[in-house]
Amino acid sequence: MEQLTLKSPFSVKGKGLHSGLEITAEFKAAPVNYGYRFKRVDLEGEPMIDAVAENVVDTTRGTVLGKGDIRISTVEHALAALYAAGVDNCLIELNGPEMPILDGSSIQYVEELERVGLESQDADKDFFIIKEKQSLKDDATGSMITIYPDDHFSVEVMVEYNSPILPNQFAMLDDIADFKQEVASARTFVFVREIEQLAEAGLIKGGDLDNAIVIYDRPTPEEKIRHLCELMGVPMIKVDQLGYINPKPLKWDNEPARHKLMDVIGDFALIGKPIKGRIVAVRPGHTINNQFTRMIRKAVKHTEIQSPTYNPNIEPVIDINGIKKLLPHRYPFLLIDKVIEIDRKHCIAVKNVTVNEPFFPGHFPQEPVMPGVLQVEAMAQAAGVLVLNYLEDPHTYSTYFLKIDNVKFRQKVVPGNTLLLNVSLMTEIRRGCAMVKGYAFVGEKIVCEAEFMAQIIKNK
Repeated sequence: MEQLTLKSPFSVKGKGLHSGLEITAEFKAAPVNYGYRFKRVDLEGEPMIDAVAENVVDTTRGTVLGKGDIRISTVEHALAALYAAGVDNCLIELNGPEMPILDGSSIQYVEELERVGLESQDADKDFFIIKEKQSLKDDATGSMITIYPDDHFSVEVMVEYNSPILPNQFAMLDDIADFKQEVASARTFVFVREIEQLAEAGLIKGGDLDNAIVIYDRPTPEEKIRHLCELMGVPMIKVDQLGYINPKPLKWDNEPARHKLMDVIGDFALIGKPIKGRIVAVRPGHTINNQFTRMIRKAVKHTEIQSPTYNPNIEPVIDINGIKKLLPHRYPFLLIDKVIEIDRKHCIAVKNVTVNEPFFPGHFPQEPVMPGVLQVEAMAQAAGVLVLNYLEDPHTYSTYFLKIDNVKFRQKVVPGNTLLLNVSLMTEIRRGCAMVKGYAFVGEKIVCEAEFMAQIIKNK
């Protein structure tokens, strides 16, 4: 899968939820490996902030990115839309301190992304694959987030409030492709009993019944309601029963839970890579979302490259007989057993290292270790399969080393190990020459890496 950016720019305009300012946000295409970045075009020097978890400076009533004195608030709805659409690289230019709240959901961003379309880029998507269960719990609030290994991205959310109107709800998104239909229109929500505190804190200056679900769950004197309306700058509302007091009905019975699910996606976009894993969030909020994504970000930054996912129960893409049709190597120098993944840019092959390898009696009799040069050779053979697999009559060609650079051996390879060989083209093949980057893994650890150039030559 290739990285994606916007085919053409688009803008959205509207009030900021907390500032009340009229704000324009323009979304623009960005180069490969750019990620998401925000630019404050209203400030001197037009400072930029990378949309990553460690740049979150406040989570009180939304996710706030900061850098020095610069702030950009309420970014989660836009980021959820970008993430769900599969956008990897985007620049968002703002003329104010927060994103427009619009109708309190992500739907306008989703519709604009569909209107302008997306463009493939010349770089692979860099997924971060969850390999083991990870959890984080806040004992004070009862909030907990757990992420499980999975072959795609999905989210489950359970919310619970001390409220007769919103006691507990559940929402699930099993396929990110269903984001528009199942989640994008879910609006943010607020309890009437919270409004005074938020308003006195200088927040929700742009809040109204058109951009948030307002929940009236405790009887409140009419004088108090009048005071709240004055604080919000909205006409007096007469409320005679508990419930939702918006002029527009709920889109779903569990719309608040769906909105919380949207917030989870938007906050997880700050990991900086699309992930493969199943998120289960109990009583989530921006604070625990950020704590969890910071934890994952540390793993991302400390992981140079992830080992391939290998399931020996799945049939190989190319078995040993297919490999023999592509490569001239034979015993004792055929050093890959099967190919489990291949496309025009990368290949993943498997080498099962047994004690019967012919080199072990001499390397070394008392401590058998696979020679490093043979690890590099195994990667080169995987690269040979990569470049020859898409040629007509591949058996009439051979590949030869021209040079090897930046070789590193990090750990011994011994009998019983399974080598996973991950090779990818560094550039397009030019004049019959391929530049390849290779990694060899045992389990989750890199044991060898190298860069090499190979020449594809037609056999005489």
